[in-house]
Amino acid sequence: MELLERKIQEEGIALPGGVLKVDSFLNHQIDPEMSLAMGREFARLFRGAGIDRVLTVEASGIAIGVMAAMELGVPLVFARKKKSVLMHEPVYKHEVYSFTKKETSEIIVLQQYLPAGENVLVIDDFLANGEAALGLAGIVEEAGSKVAGIGIAIEKAFQRGHQRIIDKGYRLEALASIASLDDGKITFTGK
Repeated sequence: MELLERKIQEEGIALPGGVLKVDSFLNHQIDPEMSLAMGREFARLFRGAGIDRVLTVEASGIAIGVMAAMELGVPLVFARKKKSVLMHEPVYKHEVYSFTKKETSEIIVLQQYLPAGENVLVIDDFLANGEAALGLAGIVEEAGSKVAGIGIAIEKAFQRGHQRIIDKGYRLEALASIASLDDGKITFTGK
């Protein structure tokens, strides 16, 4: 997605250790027009997949996920990273490791919001090693539904997440694919 790549070039910051900082429009401050454009692109890519529901994880995936869900005319559900004291109903849960935060957390979805027999589109902001996306996919399958695809705003193709998702047989669509963040320079794969 050329618009997203341009935004990353203009505002993204390549940090040591393979980290891309896009706080100005995605991970801290949200650019609503960019979120809408990404949501529309995911809807275009997955429109023929019979999507019944979109699933993401809090917090940065919500803006993109809600725009995709709105374009597809389906509900958005987001996995929580901490269980609320108000969550007494049965839940699906999965442990995921965050590359950026360097910590493991449990993602949780109330079972009532993820019924069986649906086609679910998983959306997330970043793909590094694939932990969050695969954790969400695991929850979808545990619920008795099908992962219709995984949509990622920005993938770091130099890490193993892309291959892990493909190896599991999931359809993966990334809007921007980073080949390298070496020497503070952002290089795209050219897909």
